[in-house]
Amino acid sequence: MGHRLSKIYTRTGDKGTTGLGDGSRVEKDDLRVEAYGTVDELNSTIGVLLAEPLPAPLPDWLSEIQHDLFDLGGELCIPGYKTITDDYITRLEKWLDEINEPLPMLKEFILPGGSRGAAQCHVARTICRRAERRVYSFAKHDGSTDSGPMRYLNRLSDFLFVAARVIARADHGQEVLWDRKRFEKPAAP
Repeated sequence: MGHRLSKIYTRTGDKGTTGLGDGSRVEKDDLRVEAYGTVDELNSTIGVLLAEPLPAPLPDWLSEIQHDLFDLGGELCIPGYKTITDDYITRLEKWLDEINEPLPMLKEFILPGGSRGAAQCHVARTICRRAERRVYSFAKHDGSTDSGPMRYLNRLSDFLFVAARVIARADHGQEVLWDRKRFEKPAAP
């Protein structure tokens, strides 16, 4: 990897630009910056989730996912750089299948909650969906044909949904289900 930062503030961004991984500069609201910034936000949110007590093997997997997201941020930050391969996506699918298999089939929508850990996992899931939208906007604008980052984020949001179910059950043994009947009028006598 290139040089390391010995000084945290550089003043180079004071006028609304930021440096990319290849040394070029773009405006801070550039779609590329928005994409990798949202991936960084997701990574930080997963760090908060990891501060919660979580059932195994989720801590190990989420730690691995943080490294993946750092790789993904690097891919987005360095024009022309590719790091997210099918192996990343296949691994997520394997983990997803493994934790989803013992869960009961969904018959209702699940509300974000159930426990603090489950709620935090749902927050990570929604940030993941936003990151996916930001990466899509950037790719569409940039003309990128590589779908690896979007596919990874799409699978990751699914993984986080199922992980939230696992966490809720581990914490309290139940999930919070949406009550679709709460506004239905009772039948006339």
